Amino acid sequence: MTSQQPTHDKAQVNLALEVALHISLAIMLAAACFLILRPFIPVLTWGIIIAVAAYPAFQKLQLALGGRGVLSAIIFTVLLLALLILPVALLMGTAIDGVQIVAAYLKGGTMTIPPPPATVATWPIIGAPLTNVWGLASKDLTEAVKGFAPQIKAVIPGLLSASAGIGLTGLQFGFSIVVAGVLLGNAETAYELTNSLAKRVFGDKGPEFQQLIGSTIRSVTTGIVGVALIQSVLAGVGFVVAGLPGAGLWAVMFLIAAVLQVGVLVLVPAVIYVFMISSVTKAVIFLVWCLVVALVDNVLKPLLLGRGIAVPIVVVFLGAIGGFVAMGIIGLFIGAIILSVGYKLSLAWLD
Repeated sequence: MTSQQPTHDKAQVNLALEVALHISLAIMLAAACFLILRPFIPVLTWGIIIAVAAYPAFQKLQLALGGRGVLSAIIFTVLLLALLILPVALLMGTAIDGVQIVAAYLKGGTMTIPPPPATVATWPIIGAPLTNVWGLASKDLTEAVKGFAPQIKAVIPGLLSASAGIGLTGLQFGFSIVVAGVLLGNAETAYELTNSLAKRVFGDKGPEFQQLIGSTIRSVTTGIVGVALIQSVLAGVGFVVAGLPGAGLWAVMFLIAAVLQVGVLVLVPAVIYVFMISSVTKAVIFLVWCLVVALVDNVLKPLLLGRGIAVPIVVVFLGAIGGFVAMGIIGLFIGAIILSVGYKLSLAWLD
């Protein structure tokens, strides 16, 4: 008995060391794989999100083409790339035209700014300084620009950096769409892989959570991004008809604000500008149109957000907005997924 005890202890120690060695090697391998794939993680993540969100539409296209998956994936990828490239091209064209017009006015010395209305001086806090700057610009635009030269120089690097970031983001989305097309072309294999992973993580509840993640992605796509796109199109039409300079840029700013649920912050200055440059009738019509654009959110969101998902709308909404604030636009989906899964796991734990 005594002689067997040291042997038993030694075997336990060897087993513990072997297990620890295996775990360490697994962690090192996972860390190495992460470092290698790290540059591609955003593209892969967006590709998965786009593929999951677009899968119902892809199924309809595949059915219309007689079940030819590869051809359907190619056509679907081309359509998605067109939806990405066309708005970017239109936005760039609008921005370039605006810059060229301003440059021509400045070069010819024909650019004039009307004096500020008398009511501007009565605005609280900003009325007096805005009147002074606006009045100076209406009398001598060159002198007004010189007065803001330090601020303009400080802003230019940020604008260039933001422009480069927008370009890289557009390129990233392009590659993500290609990844989504590959995934859609191999939808059955991808489904089996995600099903096995869900079962490994959640056990018997795996298929339920797999369905929850997919429905959450589609819910956020239609309920938040989709509604924001609809509002942006309507707002863009109003901006163009009202004659706002750089209407495309206004529409993009409104899209970002609408995703953050603060689209009114873009509509308010637009309405003020139209009231200052247009007739009262035209400005009032534009105001009514902006009110319609703002209220569309209250009608469409309850219909689309949370549709076909087994968690309350408020959980998806809070997860999407909180994730956006924490991680950027990709957080819309990741935040909603995490909070939805956490909600379901909390219910399972309580039960």
